Amino acid sequence: MLKYLQPSFTLLGRSSMNKSSIFRTVTTLTQPSQQPVEEQVLIQETGKTRSFTLNRPRVLNAMTIEMVETFFPCLQAWEKSEDVNMIFLKGNGRALCAGGDVKAALGFIHQKDGQFIDILDMEYRMFHYVATMKKPYIALMDGITMGAGGGLSVNAPFRIATENTQFAMPENTIGLFPDVGASFFLSRLDGQVGTYMGMTGHVIKAHDVLYSGIATHFVPSIHLPELEARLTELDTSDHDIINDTINAFASEQLDHPQMKNQHFTLCGDTRRIIDRCFRYDTAEEIVDALEKDGSAFAKAARETILKRGPTSIKITLEHLRRGIHMGITDCMKMEYSLWQKMAIRHDFTEGVTSQLITRQPPQWQPSTLEQVDHKELKKVFFDTPAERSIKMIYDNDNYLVHPYRRYVLPSESDIIHVLKQHPTWQQKDLLDHFGKLQQNKFGVAEKVKDVWNRLM
Repeated sequence: MLKYLQPSFTLLGRSSMNKSSIFRTVTTLTQPSQQPVEEQVLIQETGKTRSFTLNRPRVLNAMTIEMVETFFPCLQAWEKSEDVNMIFLKGNGRALCAGGDVKAALGFIHQKDGQFIDILDMEYRMFHYVATMKKPYIALMDGITMGAGGGLSVNAPFRIATENTQFAMPENTIGLFPDVGASFFLSRLDGQVGTYMGMTGHVIKAHDVLYSGIATHFVPSIHLPELEARLTELDTSDHDIINDTINAFASEQLDHPQMKNQHFTLCGDTRRIIDRCFRYDTAEEIVDALEKDGSAFAKAARETILKRGPTSIKITLEHLRRGIHMGITDCMKMEYSLWQKMAIRHDFTEGVTSQLITRQPPQWQPSTLEQVDHKELKKVFFDTPAERSIKMIYDNDNYLVHPYRRYVLPSESDIIHVLKQHPTWQQKDLLDHFGKLQQNKFGVAEKVKDVWNRLM
């Protein structure tokens, strides 16, 4: 089943959608279920804490429209309620959420009755809401987190990785592009790491998810229940207090085997290759740079890119380059527009069919990067309005920097900025500074050392 869902993506659905059910009242675990089937989202109340558990473990919690119809209204209600302090997102089994049912999405598109756009609208309003809500939202990324799972977690203020976390945005595999806010969060990773991840769909694991900035904290999975209980006992909605508690908890686990057996891999020489080869603004230049580099890492990245949809690769690069200069609302509106245009193209149908049905190599149209006219691509996909626009619930909240960015490990730019302010500092001074700033949080020292060793 993991192989089946590996290209994990966003749009999901069912054969019909009752729009009036979007705002229905959802029963909690403490109430008897009226449904004879297993609930796809379990909702639990503990004091002033609320938690969602995505409950489709056999398909790695791949999202359905029913899940969205449960999740989104509750999220809005809890955001407004004085009886709720914080919200947890969890997954049952070995995934938080591996993405969505793209075959169902394809069915909606072929129906041509407008349901596809209705679902797309609801999903993007939900992902934007996660990115802009004011109440503390904590995503436990304990397992596979891809596609839609990324939209439900990486946009949030608190994202906790474990030794089980596997993260990727591999939408190019089926002729799409990294979405659900990826044009915002991937474009803001250190150096060209986000460009590398977006163009290759590379899966990062465990500590890499923390060091890259995708996650805000790392805690061994065995300690998640204790952490959740401790946070629930706080009886507060103060983000800083919640962050301090998670930081202290992670620091307490420094001797845990899972804290020692894994290390940052997108660092050192690997990171130098990424930054050197992925700094260009055209896919052809990036592919050429990888070929000239000649390292095993560069060869693997190049081979992967050339297997993806050429149009998808170029759109991915363009939307990441644009996204770095755009706010969160504008990024999601750009992606919403791209979805409408790309979903009806040959490559999406071909990609889904080849990956999930025939298991044969896809026949992309056009078939090479050189055949994709970049000027025409920008005109059609970026400069021409889509058929339908979208208005978010917090439409005016269009921040350029995530309001809780301070909870991730210090970025490379943060470290360089401090060095410029203190040019006589040595590595120890830098470690002391950021260790004190982030309460000796797990990962700070290794991140600072990597930047120092690469750039000094």
